[in-house]
Amino acid sequence: MKIGIDVSQIVFGGGVSVYTQNLVNAFLELDKENEYVLFFSSLRQKIPRGVFVSTPKMAIKKFRIPPVLLDILWNRLHLFPVEWWLGKVDVFHSSDWTQPPARKASLVTTIHDLSFLRWPESVHPRVLAVQRRRLKWVKKEKVKIIAVSQATKKEIVELLDIPEERITVIYEGVPGDVERFAVSRQRRKIQEQVKKEVGLAKPYFLAYGSSAPRKNIARLIEGFLERKELRKNYLLVITGNWLPEKKMPPEIVFPGFLPREKMLGIFSGAEALVYPSLYEGFGLPILEAFRLGVPVITSNCSAMKEVAGKAAFLVNPLSSFEIGMAMEKVAKDSKQQSRMRREGKKRLKFFSWKKAARETLRVYQQR
Repeated sequence: MKIGIDVSQIVFGGGVSVYTQNLVNAFLELDKENEYVLFFSSLRQKIPRGVFVSTPKMAIKKFRIPPVLLDILWNRLHLFPVEWWLGKVDVFHSSDWTQPPARKASLVTTIHDLSFLRWPESVHPRVLAVQRRRLKWVKKEKVKIIAVSQATKKEIVELLDIPEERITVIYEGVPGDVERFAVSRQRRKIQEQVKKEVGLAKPYFLAYGSSAPRKNIARLIEGFLERKELRKNYLLVITGNWLPEKKMPPEIVFPGFLPREKMLGIFSGAEALVYPSLYEGFGLPILEAFRLGVPVITSNCSAMKEVAGKAAFLVNPLSSFEIGMAMEKVAKDSKQQSRMRREGKKRLKFFSWKKAARETLRVYQQR
């Protein structure tokens, strides 16, 4: 079987890039039977060196076509089938940006989440329009769908009115760079270096910051500030692009975006990851925390509960009181911390890219 996969978004970072890179590499390491041809298209960007495992079973076909033009050709006009670009392929796995037609190839796509439909006002209108056009073809042409969680599958059925039998749930795994960092000899050295650079003189909780309202950062800050003992003895570190509307006390630290290695250094030294999102399609930082041995406080809804299981402290994300209380409990109870670390390690057995690759291959074979 010859399998085509769209890897065009590999250069843009984020969850889709992590998914594509790790899934493709799992295929290339495990699968000795099938051939893979990777579709990559960008006007200026190049695939970073060393992103994919080198093997005779894989070829990359590169095109200098910007995403905007592919949106027109595939999502709007629905012209130029995948075989026109790649030659004969038995299966083509599309990204979450464009949905091409096909002459004979079986089509598969992955849907990571539908947050842009739940909160359309938080997405750029152009991005929202592209996603709607793509999903129109996914639904119309009965493309096989991979959902990254049961929560995402439920959303697909409810919001897109797509029958359950067309959807297969396949969980993601721990990103390769987190796996490598977890066993790195330099881990402690990087931790100490980045703590000094950011100015972390006290123990701290970590949150992934984002301007997206669903990330719930305002309630997290409120919950932290409500607890005097917490403020006295700990910091709250919020990475990313979330910016406060007013001046924050010094106990809350905003280092902004950090290079990945430094980010993992801060992450691995945290008292806990606090991840109180209102909605996630999967919740990859939860797995990252489990692998790094960091306790997790997360929401009791959406995919977070599904991914975390009993290995995390689950809270109502609409309650700043519960969020702050959970942070305080984890901070005070070393036995609770140890238990959460142990349970987090055990939980990882349900999530791996090799497992995801095997299950995805079974979807490809349903032709």
